[in-house]
Amino acid sequence: MRYLKDFTGEFIGTFIIVLFGCGSVAVTVLFSAHAGLYQVAMVWGLGVTLAIYASRQLSCAHLNPAVSIAMVITGRMPGAMLPCYLLAQFFGAFVAAGLLYLLFSSSIMQYELTHEIVRGTQSSIASAMIFGEYYPNPMAGHIASVSTTNAFFAECIGTFALVFMILALTESCNSGRPDQNLAPLFIGLTVAAIISVIAPLTQAGLNPARDLSPRILAALCGWSGAAFPDNHFGFITVYVAGPIAGGVLAALSFKNIIEPLVNNTAAKGCKVDSAYSKTAMSEKQP
Repeated sequence: MRYLKDFTGEFIGTFIIVLFGCGSVAVTVLFSAHAGLYQVAMVWGLGVTLAIYASRQLSCAHLNPAVSIAMVITGRMPGAMLPCYLLAQFFGAFVAAGLLYLLFSSSIMQYELTHEIVRGTQSSIASAMIFGEYYPNPMAGHIASVSTTNAFFAECIGTFALVFMILALTESCNSGRPDQNLAPLFIGLTVAAIISVIAPLTQAGLNPARDLSPRILAALCGWSGAAFPDNHFGFITVYVAGPIAGGVLAALSFKNIIEPLVNNTAAKGCKVDSAYSKTAMSEKQP
């Protein structure tokens, strides 16, 4: 009960991200509803923006294990809160993926029937990509050639950029940042920009909860081997370890390089944006 508000906030926020984000992929695969990568990226970015606005008064609106770990490293969140945040994020993503499956299940079956896809085989990656990410991006066809190492670095770099921008946008000693009420919008735009660059390689996961929970759902719904199509844990390496590594590197870089430089020149008494600060969290706790 102590962390109920935080759990609820992280659950709702991550649910919204996956609902809109994976939903945009679903309608693109099944109905060609979006014309290109830019449209899908913008829906993901809008989903992130809405999720932060919806959840920031309940939790610190991390909505991503890589972000939560980074906040612990930078001292913005107590380590004791981390299990609560991670559980809520993975659970929220799983429930959203389940809802999308119920919503589109008949359309997915019709898509597989039309394209002569047998669910669980290698060819069913074409429909499984609605839930989990793949490298290279199946929609890139034979254009992209992406190794596990290449994909890992793509996810690491993308998440590094995301976490670094979150830290910069929520550091009130940064005189160049926008108003804190606009921070969610710029974080969403950051996600959209990163997806526009990284997605042709890996579909741009950037979030272990967003990938792993829907991927597990897909495995349970018949995609089995297509949900986890390799035997050397490449997808765990790329979509879980990659984003976490990127988030950790961003946190260490910001804490040890950027913050000392900013604090040396900033006015005394600066505080972190309340949406992400441990101060705000302590105020929420009974």
